[in-house]
Amino acid sequence: MRAVIFREYGGPDKLEYVAGFPEPVIADDEVLVRVRACALNHLDIWVRQGIPALKLPLPHISGCDASGEVARAGKNARGIEEGQAVVIAPGASCWQCAFCKSGRDNICEQYSIIGENRHGALAEYVKVKATQILPKPANLSFEEAAAYPLVFLTAWHMLFAHAGIGPEKNVLILAAGAGVGQAAVQIAKYAGARMILAAASNKEKLDKARLLGAHQGILVPRDAKAAFYRDVLKATSGEGVDIIFEHVGSVSMDSSVKSLRKGGIVVTCGATSGPQAAVDLRYFFMRELRLQGSIMGTLEEMKTITRLMAEGRLKPVIDSIFPLEETRAAQEKMLSRDFFGKIVIKV
Repeated sequence: MRAVIFREYGGPDKLEYVAGFPEPVIADDEVLVRVRACALNHLDIWVRQGIPALKLPLPHISGCDASGEVARAGKNARGIEEGQAVVIAPGASCWQCAFCKSGRDNICEQYSIIGENRHGALAEYVKVKATQILPKPANLSFEEAAAYPLVFLTAWHMLFAHAGIGPEKNVLILAAGAGVGQAAVQIAKYAGARMILAAASNKEKLDKARLLGAHQGILVPRDAKAAFYRDVLKATSGEGVDIIFEHVGSVSMDSSVKSLRKGGIVVTCGATSGPQAAVDLRYFFMRELRLQGSIMGTLEEMKTITRLMAEGRLKPVIDSIFPLEETRAAQEKMLSRDFFGKIVIKV
């Protein structure tokens, strides 16, 4: 099958388009999907660069967001038909551990993500657990269907499960032009947040964030120190916000903490600028602040998001579409940060 692989860790130059990679062999509880589209995520870049705690057999195929058609289903994959148009939930859980049984399957003891722990969807075919298969919303193209799973699932879990977003809450969404950022803007609007502040590196991205539902934009130039808390305090009459949607990391964390009102929460799912952040802990105990980590989301949340996509209440945002053989150029564009929404690979 056609695939994009890397044989060693490093930059985008390590990506290699091949035409004869072995097709996956499925188990009884698995499904083989003919991939039609795969959206890029920062996880693809981190895996290619090498995650110290993640030991992968090489060569490896990344890609964790995908849609396509069922090519073959294992004998225990009930209710799934060949030819069915599907979207893939990125994560797989064991459904046996204490976390799974308590409804927290996103932190399952054996949790795995396609493209991270196992071969992903930057290929003609990918194998997944039957539990990861969901019907593709009929109103979405394959490219649109690939553009929502990971980012909307992550943002939904952050804002609802951890931050308790609702009509009485003010929220600041950092890097609102990123895939997860634009998803957060839409979800905050869906939740009826009182004030949605969107931060981005240029006016064009801020204008697009407003079209998605942001009430106000905060310009944070890339070459400037991230001292945006002054703008946040000005926008909120000195009060600060209830929720900071964080996924930037080292350059923004200090200002994020200073942007919170008393009792507020910083919820974070990533650190694209670096994982080491220095903050003044006195803010936390003097103002009763919280810092909450978040990873992915539950299967039930994924089903809810898919239903809302089918109803048109949430919408995938696609920046650009590349063919599979141009995946290297697509990842280079992601690294440039010159995009809004999702970059999608058509397979």
